Amino acid sequence: MSGAHAILRASVLVLAALHLCACHKINPAPPETPAPPQPAGREFVYSFDNDAPGKIAASFHSALTGGGSKSEWVVKTDTTAPSQANVLAQMSADDTGYRFPLAIADEGAFQLVWRLKDANNYYIVRANALEDNVVLYKVENGERTDLPLKGEGRTYGKKVKVPSGQWSTLGVTAQGKQFAVYFNGENLYEVEDETFKEAGKVGLWTKADSAPYFDDLRVIAR
Repeated sequence: MSGAHAILRASVLVLAALHLCACHKINPAPPETPAPPQPAGREFVYSFDNDAPGKIAASFHSALTGGGSKSEWVVKTDTTAPSQANVLAQMSADDTGYRFPLAIADEGAFQLVWRLKDANNYYIVRANALEDNVVLYKVENGERTDLPLKGEGRTYGKKVKVPSGQWSTLGVTAQGKQFAVYFNGENLYEVEDETFKEAGKVGLWTKADSAPYFDDLRVIAR
């Protein structure tokens, strides 16, 4: 990949849910099959509209950070989706507190905010409709840590209204150690971190038994 700048954006239908946290167990992560680094300008768009309902989308595989049962990602028909008619949803109902289902795209490696090495090492940004905040974390050796905001310190992300049961857009741009987070078109904040410097895979992430829907995942290498 030429340069270290990339963009990731997805539409997400967020549902408010309450989870109880307790001592957690971290399962070993199987190694990821390497994906080819992508040249500047290469773009992947996943609308899921050509995928068969009832199973995970083509070019994706499921994984899990933490403990509990394996994740269950399926393509579903949803006529409210930004691009009709299919979405990708996480459907398992295991409410283990430290359980983070992943759907990982296999087609390319990008040097952007995810930079996923395996199911225990990556960056993630998430919108929470229960807490009304958007937080960027790093997951290192299975341990999740929120990252401080430039100029503001460790604030646990940014307070912003995250509507439950409505479609929103969550986005990230990354250039080297600089990450910028966007929600519904608004630039919320920036973060600096150098834990994961190499290109890695991208994907989708949920917590415990949360069942958000995802549509129009777009990744652009710059």
